[in-house]
Amino acid sequence: MIDALKKSMLAGLGAAVITKERVQANFDDWVKQGKVTADEAKAAAEKIAADGKREFEEAAARVGDKIRDLFNDSEATHASRIEALENRVAALERRLAGDSE
Repeated sequence: MIDALKKSMLAGLGAAVITKERVQANFDDWVKQGKVTADEAKAAAEKIAADGKREFEEAAARVGDKIRDLFNDSEATHASRIEALENRVAALERRLAGDSE
């Protein structure tokens, strides 16, 4: 499960890199067409890349938090189930001990 999540996160990162390259290519085309200056294109591309990186990191942090919450809930659930089973076994052992006397 963790490997699948890692692969998903890396795929998202790959998509972000491809998007940055496409954005840069579009800005380069606009510079060639005279729609924006090279400095404007560079600044806009850097801003878009920084925003994308920030959003990706925030999403990755939220996913990490959710995964930790799931594991913590799972551990608590397992611990309570184990305790309940131990109590049942102890009760059965007491019952068996009482029947054998």
